[in-house]
Amino acid sequence: MKIVIETPKHSFWKYCKTEKGFEKTFFSPLPTIFNYGFVEGTESADGMEEDVVVLGPRLPKGSTLERETFDGVVKFLDDSVRDDKKVVYISGFRSPVLLAYYFRLYALFKIFLYAFSEGKLTKCRFEGIEFRNLR
Repeated sequence: MKIVIETPKHSFWKYCKTEKGFEKTFFSPLPTIFNYGFVEGTESADGMEEDVVVLGPRLPKGSTLERETFDGVVKFLDDSVRDDKKVVYISGFRSPVLLAYYFRLYALFKIFLYAFSEGKLTKCRFEGIEFRNLR
């Protein structure tokens, strides 16, 4: 599977790949503590490609990884739709507690983002992390 990085680790901007390249979709009050991307050629319940959280060193926007399996999953509900994120571990520090804290805050941020930018109340919630295949 080919994983494409959209948002590098430590970025405040969330990017989305479009026909024009990588476009900023929103500014987050939380910098990402991981690289964020998608599995090319897949489709998830929200109609977009499957999300991937890549734990390891900062990777440039647009870089790619090839993987056969994933090391876990972050269970997440976004805009009342299942939006789980696959987890890939490359190297270095990993903390389920820190990831859980990040995604709990991120869910709260998304609730406010939908309320203020789209004028709707919706469900966004972190539902846990499952790790497997870790070396």
